[in-house]
Amino acid sequence: MDGVLVDSERFWHAFEDEWVFAEATLGTPTRAEITGRNYREIYDYLTETYGTTVSKEEFVRRYDEYAMDVVYGDGVVLMDGATELFDALRERVRVGIVSSAPQPWITVVRDRFGLDPLDLVLSAEDIDGPGKPEPDVYEHAAAELGVAPGECVVVEDSYNGVLAASRAGAYTVAYRTPQNEDVDHSAADEVAEGPEELRATLARLVGLE
Repeated sequence: MDGVLVDSERFWHAFEDEWVFAEATLGTPTRAEITGRNYREIYDYLTETYGTTVSKEEFVRRYDEYAMDVVYGDGVVLMDGATELFDALRERVRVGIVSSAPQPWITVVRDRFGLDPLDLVLSAEDIDGPGKPEPDVYEHAAAELGVAPGECVVVEDSYNGVLAASRAGAYTVAYRTPQNEDVDHSAADEVAEGPEELRATLARLVGLE
């Protein structure tokens, strides 16, 4: 969802610069280290690796408030052509959202942009296992759909997301945008530059051309 369906990464980057990274006491994390992870796991990672100055409760509260007040309610915009792409994909394949974001954030995006019906909506918080970059969430998603991971096409924009999908064995398309132009996407099967190329890539992969 984040960075692919909606342009939320520019908001999260500002939040990281202004507050999240400021709470690290033993150095400065890179964006690639945390982007794509669930925010609760971001706290655990930062605490273990860099040290933090706030409690997990405060960290989670600030993320939730920022998500609802700034990012998803009226901040983000939908990727160009996403609605038409979803309509076309539904004619050939099952379509789902697999995200590190919690379900309430996903629901706001689904409702605001009318993305339903979807065959699967899975948050990393819904599974009993680690989130991205580990493969568990995509393995679980494939099982929910009754297919092998290798039968799935996954679109990811972050280093951690690409790793998770690739490790699960899914065909992984990395989505390149100005927000992630320096991110290592070498684990992906291919890279799509921008929304038009992404739409063309998915159309080719599922036989819509």
